[in-house]
Formats: sequence, C-alpha cells, structure tokens
Amino acid sequence: MKEVRFGIVGVGNMGGGHLNNLRNGLVRGARLTAVCDVRPERLDWALGEMPALKTYDNLDAMLDGGEIDALIIAVPHYSHPPMAIAAFKRGIHVMTEKPAGVYTKQVREMNEAAAKAEADGVVFGIMYNVRTYGAFRKMREMVQNGELGELKRVNWLITSWYRSQAYYDSGGWRATWAGEGGGVIMNQCPHNLDIWQWICGMPVKVRAFCKEGHWRDIEVENDVTAYVEYANGATGVFVTSTADSPGTDRFEIAGDKGKLVHEDGKLTFYRLKTPESVFNASNGSMFGQPEWEKAEVETDGSYTQHPGVLQAMVDKINGEGELVAKGEEGIRGLTIANAMYLSSWKDKTVTLPLDEDEYYEALQEKIRGSKSTKTVREVDGDVNNSFYKA
Repeated sequence: MKEVRFGIVGVGNMGGGHLNNLRNGLVRGARLTAVCDVRPERLDWALGEMPALKTYDNLDAMLDGGEIDALIIAVPHYSHPPMAIAAFKRGIHVMTEKPAGVYTKQVREMNEAAAKAEADGVVFGIMYNVRTYGAFRKMREMVQNGELGELKRVNWLITSWYRSQAYYDSGGWRATWAGEGGGVIMNQCPHNLDIWQWICGMPVKVRAFCKEGHWRDIEVENDVTAYVEYANGATGVFVTSTADSPGTDRFEIAGDKGKLVHEDGKLTFYRLKTPESVFNASNGSMFGQPEWEKAEVETDGSYTQHPGVLQAMVDKINGEGELVAKGEEGIRGLTIANAMYLSSWKDKTVTLPLDEDEYYEALQEKIRGSKSTKTVREVDGDVNNSFYKA
C-alpha cells in the first residue's frame, strides 16, 4: 500500500481529533505531515503533539508545499467548498467535514470541480462517519432489499442535542447566520439528514417550521418540525431541538411489511406476518388488523467512526476499496436542510429540486441582519458527531 500523506486545515475540535487518530496510527497507510490554522496557539498545540509537522497559517502555501497528498477540511461550514476547490486544482485528494457547505449553489460548484479532478484520479470524500454505525447500515440494507416492502412513513425525533445558553455565548460567531449559516439543522443535524436520505431516499416536498431563538437568546433556529412527502406518497416527519432535556432519539420507518425502530442503541423490527396491502385486500372484519411479531435485529456491532472513513479513503486512493461516502453526496442532506429553511422563511411548501437562487437570496438577507462578530474563516466549528455507540 502506498503511503498517503495528509494535511489538516483547521486544528480545532474536529481537526484535533483527526490529528490524534492519525498520530496514534488508527489509519493504516496514512501519515500526517502538515497542518494549517489561522490561530498560532492551535499550531503550537499541534507541534506539541507532533513535533515533526510542517505548520502553515495559509492554505495555499500548504497546498503548494509538496508535503501532502490529501487534505482534511475541518473549518467552519462556509469555507468547505472554496478550500476543496483549491485542493482539486492542485490534484490533491479531499476529505471534507460535514456539512458539505451552507448552501447548495456553492456546493454544486464544488461538486463540478470534483468531477473534473476525479477524472484525473483525485478522490473526494465527506466525513459521514455515522454511516459506519452498524444499526444504520442494517436499516439501509433491510429497506433496500425489500424487507419492509414499500415505504409508507418515516419519523425521526432527535431532540438529544441539548445546548445551554452558555454554549451559545462561548463565541460571537456561534448560532449566527454569518458565522455558521444556521443553527441545529446546519450544526448538529447534518448527519441525521444524511442518514435519513441515505436510508429512505430524497423527498419531493418539504414543509418546515423553524423557530429561531426559541428558549435561547440566539438568532438562528434551535427548534424544528418538518413534514416531507416522497414520490410514492409516503410521508415523513423530522423533529429536532437543542432545548429539550431529557431528549429523545427515535428513528422509525414503516413499510407495507412492517416497521423498524431504532432507539436507545437497539434496532427492533415489527414484522407483519402478511403485508398490510395483502391483508387489507382480503380482510372482512371491521376492526381486523395484520398479525405481527417483534424481534430485535442483530447487526455486526461495528462502528469504525472517523478512522474508518479515512481508512476507506486511503484504500480508495490505492485502488483497493470504496469510500464510505462520496463527497458529492453531501449535497443531498444539505438540499433537505436548505428546503427546510426556505419553507419556514417563506411560509410555504418547497418542492424539490430546490430553487437554489431563491434560497441563496433568502440566506443573504439573513446574513445581512446577522450579529456575528467574526468572519467564518476566523473560527472553528462546533463538532459533536460521535453520538451513537458501537
């Protein structure tokens, strides 16, 4: 296996985690050779952890330095696409943190640049580490192989993202339209939205209600209820908040052949003995109901997390495997997020494909009224995406 030399831009919470994983040898065939950050104290920290690192305070200089083959982007959301594009132009592989960006119009430009680079062998991945969680992989497998039959309803109640006012007060950029580009949808829920569409597919209609500054003194949303419809007529509801305690994390998928429920680390299948559509066609009893059996679903128990995503990237670069998530796939969950915002702001149902220009203009209006005291390039994003146990 050819060694892949990595560089990290942004060595805050998430970038620091990647540094530790690479330093500790958790990714076979990978070596961290350089880091970049605008904050001298973070570069000093990185050198204290790995004295042999080359450090930079300018991304272009690192990309041109000749020390790296692949770039890990762990900076605030707005900067993901331009940094990825800069790397693509130099033939450097890219692994970007979630979300892919703040608005799909910008991410589409990144994806177009990636397509050109990939034709020359450049690998582009996104850090959707929650896709490595065994229960979600099993849910996707069961949906795709038809064990649930045609999907009828999808509900995710994910209110276990509690954040206090002290959290929001910890930085002038936090919970602002200019600093983060959104609240709980953009910061805490990108993984949830990705898993939702990864397992169930993309909806065709979105109607959302995003409460901004609800229970907290912030300008962005922290309480969301969204309703979606799918092409086959199935419906879905997504509810999230950062102010509920104790919170709930219950993901439920109902189909013609039964129902899957993931909660408290367990995956349960309520399997109908007869598909509902077949039962309904022959049932003569006014209050008749299909019989079902309940079973806990076994998974492989693995959850390789961030090292697993990077390992897949190294293997892909060496022609020995596939990515956990292609970078271009990041636009899907972001599309749902943008549709939720636009629906709430305009008080209307949004039909996909999204009108990207309409969303961009609406976002700019939010940014113009933002109270952010720092630019998006001066800060490190909030990261807490290890919320499922193996």
